Amino acid sequence: MAVGSETSRPRVIIVGGGFAGLATANALARAPVDIVLVDRQNHHCFQPLLYQVATAALSPADIAWPIRAILSRQENLRVVMARVTAVDTEAQTVQADALTLPYDYLVLASGVTHAYFGHDEWEGAAPGLKQLEDAREIRARFLLAFERAEVAEDEAAQRRHLTFVVVGGGPTGVEMAGAMAEVAHETLRADFRRIDPRRSRIVLIEAGPRILPALPDNLSNYAKSALERMGVEVMTHTRVTDCTRNGVAVDAGAPIEASTIVWAAGVVASPAAQWIGAAHDRAGRITVNADLSVPGHPNVFAAGDLASVPNVPGIAPAAKQMGRYIGRLIASRAKGQDAPKPFHYYHAGDLAAIGRRAAVVKIGRFELTGFLGWMFWGVAHIYFLIGLRNRFVVAITWLWSWLTFRRGARLISADEE
Repeated sequence: MAVGSETSRPRVIIVGGGFAGLATANALARAPVDIVLVDRQNHHCFQPLLYQVATAALSPADIAWPIRAILSRQENLRVVMARVTAVDTEAQTVQADALTLPYDYLVLASGVTHAYFGHDEWEGAAPGLKQLEDAREIRARFLLAFERAEVAEDEAAQRRHLTFVVVGGGPTGVEMAGAMAEVAHETLRADFRRIDPRRSRIVLIEAGPRILPALPDNLSNYAKSALERMGVEVMTHTRVTDCTRNGVAVDAGAPIEASTIVWAAGVVASPAAQWIGAAHDRAGRITVNADLSVPGHPNVFAAGDLASVPNVPGIAPAAKQMGRYIGRLIASRAKGQDAPKPFHYYHAGDLAAIGRRAAVVKIGRFELTGFLGWMFWGVAHIYFLIGLRNRFVVAITWLWSWLTFRRGARLISADEE
């Protein structure tokens, strides 16, 4: 079924309702264009806090909002919940399930998912953390491990259930390992009778020489020391060679038996590059021009994690900046104005939390660690949440958790196969 524009104004299709897609839509709010935003989900998820859903600190509704509600006041935009399967750049159409959507401008912002470096069979044993569904599954596995350890008669089985492995020492891996240690060693310590959750073993595995490689050595070393004080084993220079439901094998040392494994080691882009036959890097990110357009297609743009831009990290602030730039560029073309200067990324800084007591922050020459760093990290994340209600709920939840060591979202809603 073909869907056309009801006016003669330029038609803009935005694929993806993440940070880049929403930023593009907002930048086009007053432009003389008609916009269709397509996403296979009906919600926008604040991915930097997914690990807190996975470790029962927050509920999914605290970090996700319906896309339609976010954009409900934007009269030149409609939202379509569908999965994009193909793009015809000659006919200038997007195939989204049964819909054929024509475009004058196309913005691809469909993001990335977890990559297993040629071992996709590991996904069942080691889920990644990119969507709410991932967070719910990891939370279920994490909490079920303690329940199963409580009823296990064999001591070896108890040890396996109480061993948790996080693969990847970037911000997601560091934050996940720290939160797991906090739950095991503090939140759950009085909840069981046959096991002591404080005996849990949390292992963070990083293939490189240090964790948080984007940060300076001193902050990386601080994060490692802080994790170790929390009881996390940090293994660097260590590659995972196999993942099963019983644990991981590594290239240095004995296998680690564990019932819960979280993958935070790599990403691969959506198949958007294949849709349009574009050049891309090893992770599938589309190579773009200085104005974020796709070479050979001046009316097609890539943004966010999907775009391969030198010296631009795959983080939310970068995605927002790309989206705003593309929106301004399309708006200027629609109005017959001069295009803005080539895209320039402004790096706002790097942050990573380490449990409830510490974080590392680097903004230019400004650095923070410890509790002050954690406070700064918390304020920054609350600021970027959407909606007053969510900011208030998350702030109160974090305060309650900090004062009581409790976590209120410890619900097991599903079991893995």
